[in-house]
Amino acid sequence: MNPSRGPRIAIVGAGLGGLTCARVLQQHGRSVAVFEREASADARPQGGTLDLHADTGQAALRAAGLLDRFHALSRPEGEEWRVLDFTDAAVLAQQGPSATGGRPEIDRGQLRGLLLDSITEGTVSWDRAVSGVVPLPDGTCRMLLDDGTAEDFDLVVGADGAWSRVRPALSHAAPRYTGVTFVETGFDHCDTRHPDLARLVGNGSMLAKGAGRSLVAQRNSNGHIRAYIAFRAPEDWHLAAGIDLGDRSAVRTHLLAMFDGWDESLRDLLRNSDSGFINRSLFVLPTPHTWAHVPGVTLLGDAAHLMPPAGQGANLAMLDGADLAHALVTEPSVDDALRAYESIMLPRSIEAATGSAQGLDRLVPAATS
Repeated sequence: MNPSRGPRIAIVGAGLGGLTCARVLQQHGRSVAVFEREASADARPQGGTLDLHADTGQAALRAAGLLDRFHALSRPEGEEWRVLDFTDAAVLAQQGPSATGGRPEIDRGQLRGLLLDSITEGTVSWDRAVSGVVPLPDGTCRMLLDDGTAEDFDLVVGADGAWSRVRPALSHAAPRYTGVTFVETGFDHCDTRHPDLARLVGNGSMLAKGAGRSLVAQRNSNGHIRAYIAFRAPEDWHLAAGIDLGDRSAVRTHLLAMFDGWDESLRDLLRNSDSGFINRSLFVLPTPHTWAHVPGVTLLGDAAHLMPPAGQGANLAMLDGADLAHALVTEPSVDDALRAYESIMLPRSIEAATGSAQGLDRLVPAATS
């Protein structure tokens, strides 16, 4: 390490956690490079809406100096939720936004854009895919890129998601299928084109669940509703059914049969969507997922603690990023910083992963014989 310019830090992955880490480091005058395999910031849609929790996601944004900008974009009314009876769509439970606006919603793409706009231009190297990392005897780390080149850093941070290329330097763990699949679809201009659905969902989220299957719908910004058809099935359920996932009509017909007997207003989520269907099999890392400390490399977010989508993943990724950056600017060495960060992050992630697994079981109850 050259003390005159600080440690050489590379973050693999320009997601929410990696960008939060980069932002906080730059706030403290530290140099950082982010490597992202996607070709550009808008190479693909970023997904649906997120509720940011006061003690995790919002705490990370406060550390990044971005909380006010977040509140200007967020939707406090998105905290509303309701649970409907699957047989007649009667409201079984509902809750409005909290008086304190504790968990306002924001589109994932908007949040990522906020973070990207906050870091120094040129921080992210787009279309730079990392194939792996090799810890070196001197405590640094060599990052291998898909183009055959390599670069050495004092620290490489794996913020590269479920199928992390950095994780194997620390852990042999691999994601496993949960037995639950989400099929995503969407509705545009819902207040004018789909007013009945808009009333059914309200300003936030709607859930209806039966044995082994559930329907979830979330209002996003700009009048968009994103729906998830959740069910327990083998990962290759569509192959067993002889369905081409690109055949919208065949997928729709199969899903409608799966939800036979459900209220027709709920089945309209399957029948009347504007977009096609995207198959999203849910994977998780083992719980607990830990590793022995290795100098020069660490993980954050899904690379460290992939868990079911129960409202914690993005929040924890951002808090991981902020905590790691804070350790790097306050501890006397990179190795001290990694030990301090991992001593906080690993126990926290184990608790969250356990809770998220329980949440998935509540969201998609197992079918009984």
